[in-house]
Amino acid sequence: MLPERQSLHEYFKVLLVTVVGQAFTAAGYHLEQQPLKWAAGQYRFRRPLADGAVATIEFQVLAYTETAHTGRQPSRFRVQLSRSAGSRPALQRSLSALVVSDFGVAVLPAADHWWLFHDTASLGHALAEAGHLTVGYGMPWLAGDLTPGADEADG
Repeated sequence: MLPERQSLHEYFKVLLVTVVGQAFTAAGYHLEQQPLKWAAGQYRFRRPLADGAVATIEFQVLAYTETAHTGRQPSRFRVQLSRSAGSRPALQRSLSALVVSDFGVAVLPAADHWWLFHDTASLGHALAEAGHLTVGYGMPWLAGDLTPGADEADG
Protein backbone atom coordinates (compact mmCIF):
# COMPACT_ATOMS: atom_id res chain seq x y z
CA MET A 1 0.00 0.00 0.00
CA LEU A 2 2.85 2.42 0.64
CA PRO A 3 6.56 2.73 0.14
CA GLU A 4 8.74 1.52 3.00
CA ARG A 5 10.10 5.03 3.65
CA GLN A 6 6.72 6.65 4.21
CA SER A 7 4.58 6.28 7.35
CA LEU A 8 0.89 5.46 7.08
CA HIS A 9 0.06 8.96 8.32
CA GLU A 10 2.29 10.61 5.71
CA TYR A 11 0.71 8.41 3.06
CA PHE A 12 -2.79 9.42 4.22
CA LYS A 13 -1.83 13.11 4.06
CA VAL A 14 -0.55 12.78 0.49
CA LEU A 15 -3.76 11.13 -0.68
CA LEU A 16 -5.92 13.54 1.36
CA VAL A 17 -4.33 16.56 -0.30
CA THR A 18 -4.47 14.87 -3.72
CA VAL A 19 -8.16 13.98 -3.48
CA VAL A 20 -9.71 16.95 -1.62
CA GLY A 21 -6.99 19.59 -1.51
CA GLN A 22 -7.90 21.47 -4.67
CA ALA A 23 -11.62 21.66 -3.85
CA PHE A 24 -10.94 22.72 -0.26
CA THR A 25 -8.43 25.37 -1.38
CA ALA A 26 -10.90 26.72 -3.94
CA ALA A 27 -13.43 27.07 -1.09
CA GLY A 28 -10.90 29.05 0.99
CA TYR A 29 -9.76 26.25 3.31
CA HIS A 30 -6.07 25.66 3.90
CA LEU A 31 -4.31 22.74 5.57
CA GLU A 32 -2.72 23.84 8.84
CA GLN A 33 1.01 23.21 8.90
CA GLN A 34 1.25 21.10 12.07
CA PRO A 35 3.68 18.21 11.57
CA LEU A 36 3.29 16.95 15.15
CA LYS A 37 -0.47 16.59 14.70
CA TRP A 38 0.09 15.02 11.30
CA ALA A 39 2.31 12.41 12.97
CA ALA A 40 -0.65 11.59 15.22
CA GLY A 41 -3.01 11.31 12.23
CA GLN A 42 -4.81 14.65 12.59
CA TYR A 43 -5.20 16.95 9.57
CA ARG A 44 -7.04 20.23 9.97
CA PHE A 45 -8.24 22.56 7.23
CA ARG A 46 -9.23 26.06 8.38
CA ARG A 47 -10.99 29.02 6.85
CA PRO A 48 -11.71 32.42 8.38
CA LEU A 49 -15.33 33.44 7.79
CA ALA A 50 -16.70 36.92 7.06
CA ASP A 51 -18.24 37.27 10.53
CA GLY A 52 -14.90 36.69 12.27
CA ALA A 53 -15.58 33.02 13.02
CA VAL A 54 -13.21 30.25 11.97
CA ALA A 55 -14.48 27.12 10.21
CA THR A 56 -12.50 23.90 10.67
CA ILE A 57 -12.66 20.55 8.87
CA GLU A 58 -10.62 17.94 10.67
CA PHE A 59 -9.71 14.47 9.46
CA GLN A 60 -8.61 11.99 12.12
CA VAL A 61 -7.07 8.78 10.82
CA LEU A 62 -6.41 5.58 12.72
CA ALA A 63 -3.89 3.68 10.65
CA TYR A 64 -3.53 0.01 11.46
CA THR A 65 -0.46 -2.04 10.71
CA GLU A 66 -0.92 -5.77 10.42
CA THR A 67 0.93 -7.73 13.09
CA ALA A 68 0.73 -11.27 14.41
CA HIS A 69 -1.43 -9.97 17.29
CA THR A 70 -3.81 -7.66 15.45
CA GLY A 71 -4.47 -9.56 12.25
CA ARG A 72 -5.66 -7.68 9.21
CA GLN A 73 -7.84 -4.72 10.19
CA PRO A 74 -8.79 -1.88 7.91
CA SER A 75 -7.55 1.58 8.73
CA ARG A 76 -10.20 4.24 9.20
CA PHE A 77 -10.83 7.96 9.39
CA ARG A 78 -13.60 10.30 10.43
CA VAL A 79 -14.37 13.94 9.72
CA GLN A 80 -15.21 16.52 12.40
CA LEU A 81 -16.58 19.99 11.59
CA SER A 82 -16.36 22.98 13.91
CA ARG A 83 -17.02 26.68 13.86
CA SER A 84 -15.63 28.96 16.55
CA ALA A 85 -15.97 32.69 17.08
CA GLY A 86 -13.88 34.42 19.71
CA SER A 87 -15.12 33.62 23.18
CA ARG A 88 -18.29 31.88 21.98
CA PRO A 89 -18.23 28.09 22.35
CA ALA A 90 -17.41 26.17 19.23
CA LEU A 91 -20.21 24.63 17.21
CA GLN A 92 -19.09 21.04 16.53
CA ARG A 93 -20.53 18.11 14.62
CA SER A 94 -19.19 15.04 12.91
CA LEU A 95 -19.75 15.08 9.16
CA SER A 96 -21.57 11.76 9.28
CA ALA A 97 -23.95 12.89 12.04
CA LEU A 98 -24.64 16.13 10.19
CA VAL A 99 -25.50 14.31 6.95
CA VAL A 100 -27.38 11.31 8.37
CA SER A 101 -29.06 12.67 11.53
CA ASP A 102 -29.43 16.39 10.89
CA PHE A 103 -30.15 16.42 7.16
CA GLY A 104 -31.68 12.92 7.02
CA VAL A 105 -29.65 11.82 4.00
CA ALA A 106 -29.15 8.06 4.20
CA VAL A 107 -25.95 7.83 2.16
CA LEU A 108 -23.89 6.46 5.06
CA PRO A 109 -24.62 3.37 7.15
CA ALA A 110 -24.80 5.29 10.46
CA ALA A 111 -24.54 8.72 12.03
CA ASP A 112 -21.38 7.59 13.85
CA HIS A 113 -19.48 6.59 10.71
CA TRP A 114 -15.79 5.92 10.16
CA TRP A 115 -14.64 5.58 6.56
CA LEU A 116 -12.68 2.32 6.23
CA PHE A 117 -9.80 1.61 3.87
CA HIS A 118 -7.18 -1.06 3.34
CA ASP A 119 -5.38 0.02 0.17
CA THR A 120 -4.86 2.99 -2.14
CA ALA A 121 -8.04 2.43 -4.15
CA SER A 122 -10.31 2.13 -1.11
CA LEU A 123 -8.66 5.14 0.55
CA GLY A 124 -9.13 7.24 -2.59
CA HIS A 125 -12.78 6.22 -2.81
CA ALA A 126 -13.41 6.93 0.89
CA LEU A 127 -11.72 10.34 0.69
CA ALA A 128 -13.72 11.22 -2.42
CA GLU A 129 -16.99 10.30 -0.68
CA ALA A 130 -16.11 12.23 2.47
CA GLY A 131 -14.87 15.19 0.40
CA HIS A 132 -18.08 15.25 -1.65
CA LEU A 133 -20.21 15.28 1.52
CA THR A 134 -17.98 17.93 3.08
CA VAL A 135 -18.34 20.25 0.09
CA GLY A 136 -22.07 19.58 -0.28
CA TYR A 137 -23.14 19.69 3.37
CA GLY A 138 -20.25 20.50 5.70
CA MET A 139 -18.93 23.70 4.17
CA PRO A 140 -22.36 25.30 3.66
CA TRP A 141 -23.32 24.32 7.23
CA LEU A 142 -20.12 25.83 8.62
CA ALA A 143 -20.74 29.05 6.66
CA GLY A 144 -24.32 29.23 7.94
CA ASP A 145 -25.74 28.95 4.42
CA LEU A 146 -27.36 25.54 4.96
CA THR A 147 -29.28 24.51 8.06
CA PRO A 148 -31.14 21.28 8.81
CA GLY A 149 -34.88 21.63 8.28
CA ALA A 150 -34.56 24.76 6.10
CA ASP A 151 -36.45 23.11 3.20
CA GLU A 152 -39.31 22.17 5.52
CA ALA A 153 -39.55 25.75 6.79
CA ASP A 154 -39.67 27.07 3.19
CA GLY A 155 -42.39 24.66 2.04
